[in-house]
Amino acid sequence: MKKAFRILGMLLVALVVIAAAGVLYLRYTFPKVDAAPAITINKTPELIERGAYLANHVAVCIDCHSTRDFSRFSGPIIPGTEGKGGDVFDHSMGFPGIFYARNITSDNETGIGNWTDGEVYRAFTTGVSRNGDPLFPVMPYKSYANMTTNDAYAIVSYIRSLDPIRHEVPKSKPDFPMSLILRTIPSGKPTPTDEHALQDELVRGKYLLTIAACAECHTPQEKGAPIEGKYLAGGFEFKAPNGAVLRSANITPDKQSGIGSWTEEAFVKRFKSHEISEATAAKLAPDAFNTIMPWTMYAGMEEADLKAIYKYLMSVEANPNKVERYTPPAAVASN
Repeated sequence: MKKAFRILGMLLVALVVIAAAGVLYLRYTFPKVDAAPAITINKTPELIERGAYLANHVAVCIDCHSTRDFSRFSGPIIPGTEGKGGDVFDHSMGFPGIFYARNITSDNETGIGNWTDGEVYRAFTTGVSRNGDPLFPVMPYKSYANMTTNDAYAIVSYIRSLDPIRHEVPKSKPDFPMSLILRTIPSGKPTPTDEHALQDELVRGKYLLTIAACAECHTPQEKGAPIEGKYLAGGFEFKAPNGAVLRSANITPDKQSGIGSWTEEAFVKRFKSHEISEATAAKLAPDAFNTIMPWTMYAGMEEADLKAIYKYLMSVEANPNKVERYTPPAAVASN
């Protein structure tokens, strides 16, 4: 019996050693990404303007890295908070931990004022911070990795132009084992799109939809991975703090459950209708329908770009998938 316990003890020690070795391997070997490039971007007014357009109306970086007023429809940005960070993604929303959007202003103490251009570029295109720590992919860096080099540099230039805001954001705290899994997600290096290819409207539409990360929200997932065969079919769930559940729309060209019956004009108008301040001026009741879709930001997209996205959406496979868009908190509680 003593021999059996001794053998069991040795096995347990061996398992602990193997587990510790595995943790150390993940901790010090991953993420496997290239070093930040040694670049200094010539931040011309034209490049900053392009970056402002992309960061506010296409890739909508400013969406998560600012404070949004969810007492109004679509949670418009509160003026003066652009880039200060602090948006929280936690267990109440189904995330495996507590993740914060960091301060991306040029404040040296709490922002990224001390980061190099290459470190900023690497962060949003490969998913690692200045010190090499992995970033949770709620920031869709695998989509941003497809940006043309000029567009990525434009975003860096614009971010550098933001007024510094002193605002300390807590460190993200992934749950175990996500704290280890997270280290394996960033990989490789950016894969920039050839800028010349964007002269084709269909290609440009796909490109814009990709860097806008539309598929991230409009493709349903299971266990953190997109469901095969459900590209852009909607149904991805967002849990609101009040208990309500919002689900993304089907944006495939299915005529019954998607946008197949929409004209190009109707598609563009759907976005542009939120360009006027009256669209989000009214305060909402606590249990009223709301959305995290930043309509007021996407409303600023150029009509030519919206038309290109529409053309691409009409080219993908129609996917029947009727989505119950919203379940109010009372209905969720009764189930």
